Amino acid sequence: MASFSFGAGNAAKLLRIPFYAAGRLATLVIPRTADGWVFGCGAGIGDGALALWNVAAPDHPGAVWLVGSDREAADAAARGIPTVRKNSLRGFWRTARARVVVVTHGFGDVNRYGVSGAFVVQLWHGIPLKRIGIDSPVTVRVPRAIERTPLAPIARRLLAVFYRATTRGIDVIPAASQLVRGRLESAFSLPDDRVPVTGEPRVDVLAHGDPADRRATARAAIAAATGPFDPATRIVLYAPTWRDGEQDPAIPDVHDWAALTEILRREDALLLVRSHPLGAGEYLPPAPTDRVRSLGSGLVPDVTPLLPGIDVLITDYSSLIFDSALVPVPVVYLAPDAEDYSRTRGFYGSYDDVAESGWARDWVSVIPRLAAVLGDAEDHQRRIEHARAVSSRVHEFRDGRNTERVYRAILSRLGRARRDLRPEGMS
Repeated sequence: MASFSFGAGNAAKLLRIPFYAAGRLATLVIPRTADGWVFGCGAGIGDGALALWNVAAPDHPGAVWLVGSDREAADAAARGIPTVRKNSLRGFWRTARARVVVVTHGFGDVNRYGVSGAFVVQLWHGIPLKRIGIDSPVTVRVPRAIERTPLAPIARRLLAVFYRATTRGIDVIPAASQLVRGRLESAFSLPDDRVPVTGEPRVDVLAHGDPADRRATARAAIAAATGPFDPATRIVLYAPTWRDGEQDPAIPDVHDWAALTEILRREDALLLVRSHPLGAGEYLPPAPTDRVRSLGSGLVPDVTPLLPGIDVLITDYSSLIFDSALVPVPVVYLAPDAEDYSRTRGFYGSYDDVAESGWARDWVSVIPRLAAVLGDAEDHQRRIEHARAVSSRVHEFRDGRNTERVYRAILSRLGRARRDLRPEGMS
């Protein structure tokens, strides 16, 4: 399983500074086309970028999606989306020529060296519970090779300056609510006018159509990705968050697996494991079972459309807490390292604000909670109501029209930007 850490990523950033500088100089002389749009997404062909593509691309015939793998190119081709390899010379040229650049994770979603000077739309990829951006100390974590040397403070300052200089290039980053707006403004060091409260395009799929149809479609997609299952089977999703390259401390041991498979068998449930695509750790039951299946990003790059097919979510600090609350899905919270995570990464507010006190710290504690939510109607309803309460705090819109609002916000701000560039005396 792939793993990634801020330290390793920041080492690469420091090494790439000369290339960023060269790209900056190139984009000063390469003219951007008035109507050029490029899209990219760190999770593949999906997330908010796909939602915005479907709304905006018909108005911009020259729009293109920048891909980093054959899988992404094939997924885009299946949807009729034209692509260019993002790390190719053509990928640089298309990024450098584009007036609008749309990303969901970072500038590496497109060609990172051609972004400077573009109108950047950062859709982000989830409502943050854990601190992100400049709000989190791990963002400026230095490579291990220098973390105990006199160079470490200098490198941290350089990374902080570099990060702020990069995020200042963001022109629009939509927020799900006023509460989330404050988090994004702080994390990306942006003023109010660049963080409109529009709702997130990525969750519109959870509001389109009839709830029964959404559930049927989601369960069909789950079956296509993981294998068939009985229509009456309940589905439990385990989705731990990323721990900066460290192994998930809640990976079940042999005794945990035995207890889990027994409760899954007894309640006729299926456990899907979706480890973070940048995480570390293996989730393999010691004995073969058809009750545990993988739902990794290699199978399904974007899990959001599948949430209506889920009956229970087990997670720690993942933004899926907020996405699934729109369904709503009952959540069992499993956080063995909450205090340490709060110290090293940090939360917006406290973990209690979302998980309530008394969350599970190990699978021994999860098993009775899972049994209750699957087998006790009262417990199930209590967790549904809690999910609804969470949703009401972070989602201002639930009408499936977030993408339209974001597109209007982009066009409005883009129009203002164009007027600001006109020479004096022109109307």
